[in-house]
Amino acid sequence: MNTNNNVYTIVYTTIVVVVAAAILAIAAMALKPKQDANIKAETISQMLTAAGFSDKDALAKLGNDQILAMYSGNIKTAFLIDKDGNKTGELETDVNDIELQDNLKVENKNIAAGNPSLPVYVFEKDGAEINVIPIYGAGLWGPIWGYIAFDANCSKIVGAYFDHESETPGLGAKIKDEAWFREEFVGKEVNFAKPDDSFDIIKGGAPKDDKSAVDAITGATMTCNGLDAALDTWFKAYMPFLQKKAGAAAADDDACCGGACGKECDGQCEHEHNHQEG
Repeated sequence: MNTNNNVYTIVYTTIVVVVAAAILAIAAMALKPKQDANIKAETISQMLTAAGFSDKDALAKLGNDQILAMYSGNIKTAFLIDKDGNKTGELETDVNDIELQDNLKVENKNIAAGNPSLPVYVFEKDGAEINVIPIYGAGLWGPIWGYIAFDANCSKIVGAYFDHESETPGLGAKIKDEAWFREEFVGKEVNFAKPDDSFDIIKGGAPKDDKSAVDAITGATMTCNGLDAALDTWFKAYMPFLQKKAGAAAADDDACCGGACGKECDGQCEHEHNHQEG
């Protein structure tokens, strides 16, 4: 065979390309289950960190099976809601078949189109209910996302975790790297009276009496602006659900103040209830 002619070169090159492509395809198919398992464990570890079950660094040292077991052992229920805050379906929480709504990029587009299918993950920690929801948006150089944990009434934030694809190390990347930034969110509230701008990350410092704002990271203005926009977008999408939870809690308090709940009330309500009994 003449190895110097064009036909030989073309045939040889074609065979090499086809074989290489086949090897890569087989390798990709073989590795996909492990990649999917790693992604699921990483997503769950972010939720568990936001909910306060462990530190992200500690979770990173665990195997995937341990992370999935921690999730399954502490979650009460997981479900999907529509734009009106109504439940539309359940997500499996059994350790052998955990379901997540983790394609946040797609859901971000669905929010903009007005037809989201939003996940809610409800954990139980120390006898209290914790509701975890995701957020997603655009940072300076790429996507940013995270998970926000609310108390049982969805009236206060009890934890947060943020991540990014390519924010600047030492600046925008601090949304993930700096615990102090995440800790700022604890005790804050979503401002139901301002659904389009229900939470703020303020350059130069948030007012101390602002219950719906935190300080921005110095030198990371664009990343913080992107995170601010993501929070507003996703909090607005979840607003009907959050308001229903808060409204149900308020109704329970009213019933308690009327003496119908059969248990102790809190604060002024408790005082008035005791006064009525006296």
